[in-house]
Amino acid sequence: MKYGLLRVLAAAGLTFFLGHAAAAEGQGAEAELLEMIASGKAYSAEELMPLYEQLEPVSIEFMLGTWRGGKFDGGSEPDPINWYGKRFDSAAHAEPLLVRAKDGSIQAYTALGAAQLREVKFAGKVTATLIYDKQPIMDYFRKVNDDVVIGLGDIKGKPTDFFFHLTRDN
Repeated sequence: MKYGLLRVLAAAGLTFFLGHAAAAEGQGAEAELLEMIASGKAYSAEELMPLYEQLEPVSIEFMLGTWRGGKFDGGSEPDPINWYGKRFDSAAHAEPLLVRAKDGSIQAYTALGAAQLREVKFAGKVTATLIYDKQPIMDYFRKVNDDVVIGLGDIKGKPTDFFFHLTRDN
């Protein structure tokens, strides 16, 4: 682990990642993805897919709870809904998009409807997958560590190349 990265994480107030980054040192895809998340830079699907494919799948039970989200776009993409993350209440019900309201509260973004979790095989591994009720969208999840997952959005009719990350909201 580069000393510079640890300083950047601390200076950016990302102390949550410090322990995970240090613990993940030398652990391949997991460590590289934690560094990428912490950097806040943009990364292409071509860079992310080989790392994603090395990650372990997750169970539906692992995904239960509320997660803060982030994208691998380096902040270049507009965020018209002020995306906060996702909430998984059970296998039968999930809020695929949570947003931060003007008053700071976290609310479900209902325009795309609710979703459910199922275990689906993707890229050779069966993993927890979010299936939207009203949209042709599936999000496949893989584990970086106990508090961070990488999601890959699959929108019917479009390339499967939308990567995002979720951090468990404690």
